[in-house]
Amino acid sequence: MTALADTVLPLIRTRSDVWRWNIANAHGSRMHEAVAILQQAADHGDPAEVFTVTQRAIASALKVIMRADDSSGIIGDACRELLELHPVAAARARPAVTKLVDWMMKFQFDNECDYFTIDPVAYAPALGSGGMVTYRAKLDEQAATLGPRPPEDQRWSSPNSGAWFTLDWNARRLAVLDRDVDAIIRTHARNRRVVAWLQDTAVALLEIGEIDAAIDWAKQATDFDEGHQARRAADYWCELLARHRPDELVAARVAVFRRWPSSSTAGHLYRDAADAWTDYEKEVMDRLATQPRDAVLRAQLSLKDIPLAWNLAHRLGLRDSDVWSGLGKAYEKRDPLAVLPVYTQLVEGELTGANAKYYRSAARRLKKMRKLAAGTGESAEVDAFIADLRDRYRRRPRLQLEFDRADLP
Repeated sequence: MTALADTVLPLIRTRSDVWRWNIANAHGSRMHEAVAILQQAADHGDPAEVFTVTQRAIASALKVIMRADDSSGIIGDACRELLELHPVAAARARPAVTKLVDWMMKFQFDNECDYFTIDPVAYAPALGSGGMVTYRAKLDEQAATLGPRPPEDQRWSSPNSGAWFTLDWNARRLAVLDRDVDAIIRTHARNRRVVAWLQDTAVALLEIGEIDAAIDWAKQATDFDEGHQARRAADYWCELLARHRPDELVAARVAVFRRWPSSSTAGHLYRDAADAWTDYEKEVMDRLATQPRDAVLRAQLSLKDIPLAWNLAHRLGLRDSDVWSGLGKAYEKRDPLAVLPVYTQLVEGELTGANAKYYRSAARRLKKMRKLAAGTGESAEVDAFIADLRDRYRRRPRLQLEFDRADLP
């Protein structure tokens, strides 16, 4: 054990009951301390020592996460940071190529913890051209042990689905390493039946600097259908245009809004249209008038016009309680008493069912209503509303308890 190992590894390893959420979170924080120490050592310490300790830390971290409740993701993030550091440390330490290739293969194909992937592109500096030849040969050997490749629609039901997934992942990343456009399209777009695959193709093409091709594939993904993946691809298409073809951005934002009219697509159009917004404002308002939620959210979040959002919510008959709640919180600073009827309806809605979570929310809202109404003619009316609720729901002891905890009358 070296001094670095003595410092880092005890922060990674543990015999604690990390299946318990709070203990897992606390240990995850210590793991991040270990990662920070390794990252600092990578810049100033002995490269061989850093590489060895990083590799040992990865092995220990994977054992920890396999028995942990990592629903917060703290331990997983530490594992990912260790895996990102590993190829960097390898490039500086220059370990034996055969040993590094063996580690990469074992990690991907013989690892009980299959939560993470490694990127062969990141290991190219450490492996060099000869090492990459060795690595590719090892992948071919692995593929030969699996028998015939299953059809695409049977990949996940095949006995070796995990291994085939890993081989396909490597094929995609190696196509990027080779800067081979045709290979990128073949390995990423595959049979072109899934929108996300088309966007993945765009991302990979951008990675090798093929900007025009990346924009074209992002547009193909956007035009694929009306689903959520195409909607997400539209954002990526517009992101590429903003960076590389800004003159085309507003027209793209208009097209995206017309296809998916919502508060978010309207907000993006408003932001990017700038002075040209007046050319589209009426169309946007008319389109969203049939969608009260989106119209209100656009006014509140994109335009930052709280009075407009408030008026639209009433005029369009907004029914979304979550939007009313956020809007009420924003509007109460302008007119505290005006929000009381809105909060009254929200409380009524929260208490329609027996649920402790909603009891607490209703109690907090009622407490806020008393504060807003204090010293005004509405104060007695709010207290009368609370008294009525207590009487109506007198057979709900948990509700009464939450009201008591909120110091309600």
